[in-house]
Amino acid sequence: MKRGLLTLSILLLALFLYACSRSGEKVVVVYTSTDQVFSEPVLRKFEEKTGIKVKAVFDTEETKSTGLVNRLIAEKDRPQCDVFWSNDVLRVEILKQKGVLAPYRSPAARDIPEAFKDPEGYWTGFSGRIRVFLVNRELVPREDYPQGLKDMLDPRWKGQFALANPLFGTTSFHVASLFVLWGDARAREFLEGLRENGLKLAASNGEVARWVAKGKVKFGLVDNDDAFAMIEAGYPVEMVIPDQKGPGTLFMPNAVALIRGAPHPETAKKLIDYLLSPETEEALAQMVCRQIPLNPQAQPPQGMPRLSEIRTLKVDYEAVARKMEEIVPYLKDWISRL
Repeated sequence: MKRGLLTLSILLLALFLYACSRSGEKVVVVYTSTDQVFSEPVLRKFEEKTGIKVKAVFDTEETKSTGLVNRLIAEKDRPQCDVFWSNDVLRVEILKQKGVLAPYRSPAARDIPEAFKDPEGYWTGFSGRIRVFLVNRELVPREDYPQGLKDMLDPRWKGQFALANPLFGTTSFHVASLFVLWGDARAREFLEGLRENGLKLAASNGEVARWVAKGKVKFGLVDNDDAFAMIEAGYPVEMVIPDQKGPGTLFMPNAVALIRGAPHPETAKKLIDYLLSPETEEALAQMVCRQIPLNPQAQPPQGMPRLSEIRTLKVDYEAVARKMEEIVPYLKDWISRL
C-alpha cells in the first residue's frame, strides 16, 4: 500500500514538472522538513523576488525528516526533487553517504563558519536551533529548574519529564550525538536511566512542549522553537539552556543540499543561494521559531544570545549520521520497554 502511494506521488510530481517544462515556466522542487509555517513564507518570498515557481513538499511532525529522507533515497535513480532543505544536518549527511546529493559551493555561504559546511561541498548549514529545557514555572520553583541532562536522572523528577521519540527528528540527532560524544556504554546507561526514572515519551518535540505547557509533565527537552511557541502563546513556561557550566547544549543548524541529477539544477542553485543569505537568516530569526543565524551579518532573534555566546557541543556530523543508523535497533528495543 505504502509503495503504491509512493509510486502515485512520484507520477503526479513528474506530471507537474512535465507540464511546467512544456509551459516554459521556471520551477524548482524543494523537499523540506522545516515546519511549513516557517519554511513556506521564506519560499514564497523567493518566488516574489525571482519569479521562479516553488513546488514544496513538506514532512509530517511525527516523522520529521525521516519521511522525506526515505523518499529521496527511493527516488535516487529517478530524482524528482531539486533541493533538500533539512531542519538538521544529520539527514543531509545520511543522504550524502547514500549518494543522493551533488556538491555545490554557494557564493552566498562565504561568511558561514567552515564548521557548518561539508568539506566536500555536499551541504551547507544555516540558521539553527538549540536544545533546551522547557519548564512549567507553576509546577517547579525557579531555584529547582533542571540545569543539565543529568538532572533528568534525578529521582525527584520520576515520571514528571518528557522527551520526543528518538527515532525521529532532532531528538534522534541529539541521541546519536550523545552516543558519539560519550561512547555507547555511557549513552545506553543514560537512556536506561531515563526509562527507569519514568520518562514520558511523546510523538514529537511539539507534543513535549504542549505537555509541559498544560502541566502534564513538569519539564521536557525540546528545541528552542518549540519552547518559544508556548511562551508566545502565553503559557506559564520558561526556557533553560542546559549544561552551560558543562559540555554545552546541542546546536542544530538547518542544512541545504543539491540533489544529484536534479531536474532543475540552475533554479536549484538560485534557491540554495537565497536560503543561505543573511535575508533568510534574519527572517527565520524574527519568526516565532527564533532561529539563530550563522552568518555574522544577520541579527540574532529577540530573547536569544548570539551563537558565540552559547556553550555548544562539538559535533562530528559524519560520525553522528553513521551512528544514527547503527543504533536504530537498540532504540526500537528501548522504546518497546518504556
